[in-house]
Amino acid sequence: MPVPHLIGLTTGKVSLCPVKLILFTQRMLGLFSTCSMKSSTELQKFVRTQSRSYSTLSTDTKARSCLNFRIKGRTSRMSSKHKGHSSRMPEESSPKRSPQNIPYKDLPHIINADGQYLFCRYWKPAASPRALVFIAHGAGEHCGRYDDLAQKLTGLNLFVFAHDHVGHGQSEGDRMVVSDFHVFIRDSLQHIDLMKKEHPKLPVLILGHSMGGAISILTASERPSEFSGMLLISPLVVASPEVATPIKVFAAKVLNFVLPNLSLGSIDPNAISRNKKEMESYTSDPLVYHGGMKVSFVIQLMNAIARIERALPKLTLPILVLHGSSDKLCDIRGSYFLMDTVQSQDKTLKVYEEAYHALHKELPEVSTSVFTEILTWIGQKVSAAGETSHT
Repeated sequence: MPVPHLIGLTTGKVSLCPVKLILFTQRMLGLFSTCSMKSSTELQKFVRTQSRSYSTLSTDTKARSCLNFRIKGRTSRMSSKHKGHSSRMPEESSPKRSPQNIPYKDLPHIINADGQYLFCRYWKPAASPRALVFIAHGAGEHCGRYDDLAQKLTGLNLFVFAHDHVGHGQSEGDRMVVSDFHVFIRDSLQHIDLMKKEHPKLPVLILGHSMGGAISILTASERPSEFSGMLLISPLVVASPEVATPIKVFAAKVLNFVLPNLSLGSIDPNAISRNKKEMESYTSDPLVYHGGMKVSFVIQLMNAIARIERALPKLTLPILVLHGSSDKLCDIRGSYFLMDTVQSQDKTLKVYEEAYHALHKELPEVSTSVFTEILTWIGQKVSAAGETSHT
């Protein structure tokens, strides 16, 4: 099934009235819960309030941009001296703190190209590692939610590592805000490069869930020959055709132009898993973002989907895709499309009937099967990569 075509919005030659735009997008999307705004006067008042808020946010954004420029310049000068962003720990005098107010000097981290601190996790095996596995988490969550899976992978003598994406978990950045989806790919490659430098002879595999699946696809497509395998759990590949109609996509782009920080609603925790214990763990996790997803972030996801359509034909590496047939967050048709499009000779799709989105957090009979599938597949690919390196 083809990926829905994304319509661009050109505003350079058009004067747009905010009130008319909101009326239009309200009809097209039904996104506003402000049903009491029945009159034009009330709508105008709403727009003025939002505009003032947006102006303030814009000013703050400019201030942050200037700060990031200064940090980046300082980091760049340090890079020439220390050969890149290889230092994981800042100087003791660093005032930087995580969103949870923990000094980054007390946390494992990397500093990305924008000078932002990204919290990292490392799961090192007891014996010498056979391979590196990078995990890319999904939207709104954090890499700590993959501890169970990572611990099992270390049992295969794999060195597992991950970080909280910008705007997620214990990393810097406004919550679930990113200037460009490519920032996630850039940061992933930076982290992978750091680990490859420390372990230059080890094969590298990448594992991604949901939005992390999109990140994994685009990361692998940047360097298609450098990864020994890619494993995707319920990946974001396409937008639902019923939701992403051309007119709704157009309306979303209009909203992004007028009110980019408008919330479109939060992720439904009931769609994560059928496992009540896991659902409660998700809703009570303070590192998970439970707020509304902003229009600007949705636009970045749509941009990523467009890039994925172009990237898939480049992929020839071994791929394993796991997806639940009742996934309401990432359309399973995307996984079928991926299987039809990638050029990999070694590709497998396993569908779990009636399972929801987070297969690794599903009912025990599903999650146990998922872990077994992952461990078996990765073990085979690591062994194959090891044999290739010795020939």
